Amino acid sequence: MKREGRKNDEMREIKFTKDFTKHALGSVLVEFGDTRVITTASVEEGKPKWMDKDEKRGWVTAEYSLLPSAPNTRVTRERTKISGRTQEIQRLIGRSLRACIDLEKIPDLTITIDADVIQADGGTRTASICGGFLALKIAIEKLLKEGKIRENPITEPIGAISAGIVDGEVRLDLEYIEDSSAQVDSNIVLTKSGKIIEFQTTAEGEPYEQSDMLKIFNVAREGIKKIIEMYDN
Repeated sequence: MKREGRKNDEMREIKFTKDFTKHALGSVLVEFGDTRVITTASVEEGKPKWMDKDEKRGWVTAEYSLLPSAPNTRVTRERTKISGRTQEIQRLIGRSLRACIDLEKIPDLTITIDADVIQADGGTRTASICGGFLALKIAIEKLLKEGKIRENPITEPIGAISAGIVDGEVRLDLEYIEDSSAQVDSNIVLTKSGKIIEFQTTAEGEPYEQSDMLKIFNVAREGIKKIIEMYDN
């Protein structure tokens, strides 16, 4: 399988459209090639019910959904029960965002990041994390301006990208056709300084070498650096 117009270490065209929706405190349309996700940040006063009332920290959580017409074949809406895949993805988004937040600096606040995939062509979870971080950042800036929090709780920016091995080659930012036939599939989430939040790597068939794992990590790290640089553009 050959890539059309992209080198193995080259990402698709990436675009962030800020303040994409009207009512959310922070919102971003994120586009990774033909993958498009609307991410929003909503802020509510109070902690989750499971959290001890004496806790000094707030909370950041995430929800993820796939529009029925987002993939190439229609998927059923998850109205009452969400799938294991959806649970896994939204937990990944939530963990990733909490890793870059000092929760004690948002006391008595719950911030929910919603990631709604409107068109899917691979890398929806990593696009959701990037857009989710940027929506969170926008919301935090508004909370600071309004005096609802005193300090910026973001410790450092984060970014995410998919990578893998296709036809024996390490490739960055897999499209669906690559992802569906990959020998190794990875989702990587890093901080701006290069610290690892998530490094999910799975052999889809034969086991792979440690040297390949390092190649995947290194190409992903360079891609994430470029993504984080785009946030302020």
